[in-house]
Amino acid sequence: MKIDPTVVRSLPLFERMSDADVDTFLNLASARRVLQGETVFKQGQHADSFYLLVSGRLKVTQVTGDGQQVIVRVVHPGELFGFAVALQRPDYPGTATAVTDSVALAWPSELWAQFIEQNGTIAVSAIQTMGRQLEDAHTRIREMSTQEVERRIAHAILRLSLQAGRKEASGVQIAFPISRQDIAEMTGTTLHTVSRILSSWEAQGLVECGRQKVLVRDFSGLSLLAEGARD
Repeated sequence: MKIDPTVVRSLPLFERMSDADVDTFLNLASARRVLQGETVFKQGQHADSFYLLVSGRLKVTQVTGDGQQVIVRVVHPGELFGFAVALQRPDYPGTATAVTDSVALAWPSELWAQFIEQNGTIAVSAIQTMGRQLEDAHTRIREMSTQEVERRIAHAILRLSLQAGRKEASGVQIAFPISRQDIAEMTGTTLHTVSRILSSWEAQGLVECGRQKVLVRDFSGLSLLAEGARD
């Protein structure tokens, strides 16, 4: 499939590049459409490519040594992902799955060093992405070590509503399908616990939930709960 160059040029990674440089990068890329539920790559698979998400949303999951699946990252449009080569890994540390129909650009991993040398924007973007992932990992570890599960769930929903929220008349809706199981995998708890807490929040008017849908109705109230300041 072909990608409209004007769409790519609007992404932060390319907005400071010349048209000629953008065309060079696009000529070396292959475009891939990933339908909802399909994987881009799997944990442990040889990392032969790195990617840029053009549209849609992905979740990156890892299976731990004891067999538990956790969501370690949500990939948003314009973000690099799957750059195991930058971490000097031969394989992908997680599985990337489309949560909505998505389009990604892929480049062979052996081009990574060339890209970094030719355009510092890519290097900066990769460093910023890794920095955000590291900061998010530290935050989640701290939350799991020190906070009760209700506060962890509140923090997770608030983060997603800030990263991918769509304002509506009745609140802010997370703009991609998200299940209660997804939330459980983000916060290190069980589906039963997430269902119980969300049902309680719905009764309090904090959120509205449907099938793979979360709408934050009271952002301030949920923020107070996340910080432990709400009775």
